[in-house]
Amino acid sequence: MRKKTKKKINFDRITEKRFIVFLIVIFILFIIIGYKMVEVMYFHKEVYVESLKKLTYATVSGSSSPRGRIYDRNYNIIVDNKALKNITYQKKKGVTAIEMIELAEKISPHLEIDYSKISERNKREYYYDKNKENCDEFVTEAEKEKVKQRKMTQTELYELKISRIPDDELNFSDVENKIAYIYYLMNRGYTYEEKIIKSNATEKEFAYVSENNEELDGFHTKLDWERIYPYENTLKSILGTVSTSTQGIPAESKDYYLEKGYSLNDRVGLSYIEKQYEEYLKGEKDVYEVVSSHETKLIKEGSRGKDIVLTIDMNLQKEVEKIVEEEMRKAKNEPNTEYYDHSSVVIQDPRTGEILAMVGKKIVNDEIVDNTVSILTSPVTPGSVVKGASMLVGYNTGSVKIGEKMKDECVKVAGVAEKCSSVNNLGVIDDITALAKSSNVYQFKIAIRVNGQEYRRGMKLNFNQKSFDIYRNMYHSFGLGVKTEIDLPVESLGYRSTDKAAGNLLDFVMGQYESYTPIQLSQYISTIANGGSRIAPHLLKEVHKETSEEGLGPIEINVEPKILNKIDTKEEYMNRVKEGFKAVLNSSGGYGVGYMNTSMRPAGKTGTSQSMKDTNNDGKNDTDTITSSFIGYAPYDNPKMSIIVTSPDSSHPNSKSNFASLVTYHMTQRITEKYQELYGID
Repeated sequence: MRKKTKKKINFDRITEKRFIVFLIVIFILFIIIGYKMVEVMYFHKEVYVESLKKLTYATVSGSSSPRGRIYDRNYNIIVDNKALKNITYQKKKGVTAIEMIELAEKISPHLEIDYSKISERNKREYYYDKNKENCDEFVTEAEKEKVKQRKMTQTELYELKISRIPDDELNFSDVENKIAYIYYLMNRGYTYEEKIIKSNATEKEFAYVSENNEELDGFHTKLDWERIYPYENTLKSILGTVSTSTQGIPAESKDYYLEKGYSLNDRVGLSYIEKQYEEYLKGEKDVYEVVSSHETKLIKEGSRGKDIVLTIDMNLQKEVEKIVEEEMRKAKNEPNTEYYDHSSVVIQDPRTGEILAMVGKKIVNDEIVDNTVSILTSPVTPGSVVKGASMLVGYNTGSVKIGEKMKDECVKVAGVAEKCSSVNNLGVIDDITALAKSSNVYQFKIAIRVNGQEYRRGMKLNFNQKSFDIYRNMYHSFGLGVKTEIDLPVESLGYRSTDKAAGNLLDFVMGQYESYTPIQLSQYISTIANGGSRIAPHLLKEVHKETSEEGLGPIEINVEPKILNKIDTKEEYMNRVKEGFKAVLNSSGGYGVGYMNTSMRPAGKTGTSQSMKDTNNDGKNDTDTITSSFIGYAPYDNPKMSIIVTSPDSSHPNSKSNFASLVTYHMTQRITEKYQELYGID
């Protein structure tokens, strides 16, 4: 057998080929790199220059600029800004901690500073910065060596040092505490930020810093602002509040505001109008370019926020507040009013949803305080004022015809106590008289038909969820039991009952089953007044562009009515309800006659409901009371205003006398007279 011979491999040749391939690859890479360089330097130069700017160009914002002013509908200023004299500090480049402490020592005798909030941490940091060499003794050589070996960071070593400062070294005198606190104020926040050392400084303090600016290197005088209220406490709770310079953004809203570009120490609206319209009212801050870690350069000057005009008429608002307070005091001197403590009033333009006045007052320890927010949050048992919506259910379902007559008699169904109208046995009445004289029985008999039955004495009233839903849906379409979408950040839905007893249907249709907030009642009567358009009530009328001048700038936003829905009913049915409401205040025997002057050509509905109150503060309602309400509008043929007045627990039936306070009647009468005096009725 012939042996196979091994072929000799030429390694030199292989190496030579690989080297050639390597050179070719390098050549190709150089071509690609060269092309990319040409592309960057010539073809896309501007793009890369802009990208470089974004990476190297940093800007920061200054402190909050003054907010926009708030006006009433007649362009009277109701919230303005007042200049504050602030003393600030901004650390300059190269300034050492010891130099800052010396500055704090120099300025301390000339400032009145509340240093009671100084913390132990503040003291330790102050002591350390003043005695750095001594503090080195608080750590061992072994611990210092760990830093060199990168087993411990400088920050960890620093924390060890300040934690080991003896407690007796921190027993500062009042003078030292004051200096330490000023030093803390000088250091808090970012290095480049200007810190407020004292807000609202006195003339003497302000003058001292201004006159000694060169010696107090880094200290400055600066004008800031605070909100002022020319009308004092009128409507103040609804106007809302603004955070302070030291308070900044609320912790619970931090993420929301930071996403919008705010800083933690920015001043923001905390409640109601100030919060709702923060986007318009907030000022534009100064913008600085960061030149170095210690220096900044102003590149854009800030400006005051936009001004807003509210729908409120402060002249009317003041008068209504005065009337409510006077009538509340009178009522408290009447019998059976020991549980009465608050009333609410809302006046709207039903054509636009504009709120002209809203007043809530409450008696606390014999003092009358503002309670306007309860208009949005505290439901009341409405009583017969809901009968307009109830009547529409009857018309819509065919359960009653326009002009149909029924006998008003006490109604008795199985398992339910006998139910009557407020005045027993009104006789045979039609739908208009039923509204004018607030017949409960007329509504009961309609509700029984809606339930699919016909009334007979002693009958069993079947439970039918559909009947409840029909009524509830109609009420909801008027804004009762749903959000009115008022332009404020807080609003309650009212109280929705879950009790499914069949007899509750009768309570439902006369306003005794569920409760609604005063603002919901205002939307309800405004919807009837304008013929069936549910319009969102609103307080914002206009937004004006920011201006450095004293007056208002050009209009930027003019708020238009926001129609939420139309009532699903025939025009003739709505007109019939309006005719009934007109009869309430104008016909002989109408239960609302006298609430509004007939020269106003008014329409409306009274409501008296049974309610309950917790009188021993055990969390349970234990005492029967009476709540009185009124809703109305004028003129009935061309409504320009609507009004609601509610007075929960204004009387109670568990007394020795039957006296029932007429506080709601007197308030309504006087308020509408004042409205007519200010506005007239055409």
